[in-house]
Amino acid sequence: MPHETLWEIAKAEVEKRGINGSEGDGAEIAEKSVFFIGSKNGGKTTIILRCLDRDEPPKPTLALEYTYGRRAKGHNTPKDIAHFWELGGGTSLLDLISIPITSDTLRTFSLVLVLDLSKPNDLWPTMENLLQATKSHVDKVIMKLGKTNAKAVSEMRQKIWNNMQKDHPDRELIDPFPVPLVIIGSKYDVFQDFESEKRKVICKTLRFVAHYYGASLMFTSKSEALLLKIRGVINQLAFGIDKSKSICVDQNKPLFITAGLDSFGQIGSPPVPENDIGKLHAHSPMELWKKVYEKLFPPKSINMLKDIKDPARDPQYAESEVDEMRIQKDQELEQYKRSSSKSWKQIELDS
Repeated sequence: MPHETLWEIAKAEVEKRGINGSEGDGAEIAEKSVFFIGSKNGGKTTIILRCLDRDEPPKPTLALEYTYGRRAKGHNTPKDIAHFWELGGGTSLLDLISIPITSDTLRTFSLVLVLDLSKPNDLWPTMENLLQATKSHVDKVIMKLGKTNAKAVSEMRQKIWNNMQKDHPDRELIDPFPVPLVIIGSKYDVFQDFESEKRKVICKTLRFVAHYYGASLMFTSKSEALLLKIRGVINQLAFGIDKSKSICVDQNKPLFITAGLDSFGQIGSPPVPENDIGKLHAHSPMELWKKVYEKLFPPKSINMLKDIKDPARDPQYAESEVDEMRIQKDQELEQYKRSSSKSWKQIELDS
């Protein structure tokens, strides 16, 4: 039997890896990032823990938190890595959105927007503020990346459009979000007890927004069956697992609509009498849906962006030595303010 050359051995090894690897590059480690944003106390942490098979109680997210997961494509292959970022505080910490979204992460980046269905009055402002802030930053990063790697930007845009069939009737009417987007409606167990008309408006509105942005839309709760479906969707974003083709558009059931499978024709017009549509004075379809939605669910608080407690005073993060020093510094600060105030009053009297 003739001896194999070093080249032949190397060639055979590469071919072997190509067969075992799912994409012909089994030796490479893929890295992707998934960024969770959304309603305060909306269940983002619970979803992440479930996806990572971590059996631990969720803790309130302080600001911006990071964790990761690993998964092997096959036997004896390196594990792919998924970076999970979570923004806490609802819409109060928009400045932190820029941290996980960089030129290095953008090409393998996905966004998950979790909206609390049990608080419909906060739903639109939360969604609007978070998506606008994220899109604004992503657009800046894309512009910066385009100056050095125009090919990468072109590939990103093509990948987004691939979710929509070329012959889809709405192809010219949508404006896909610049990175893959999944919208999750949480606390469905509370939402399912709402009046039929309210459920209809929320479902149709979220379907419109998701379809317009080329996003997937699904509802979940603490139900194990629903969490498993969500886990499958997140795994697709994080590790490239095959997409689910199932669809449910029945407002009496948890919605589950993969990107590109809905249509404006199926969604229908905004749920408002035709005589009233002309009175709303909207400049775009998105603005029209917003006006219709907020007519039924007016935003409760105009101070949403400021709705955050001081983390330094949160009992969850108590540390006796640090807290004692903090009290001492607070007292010194108050004393300084009082002495400064007296000094200014004295100056005014003297003058």
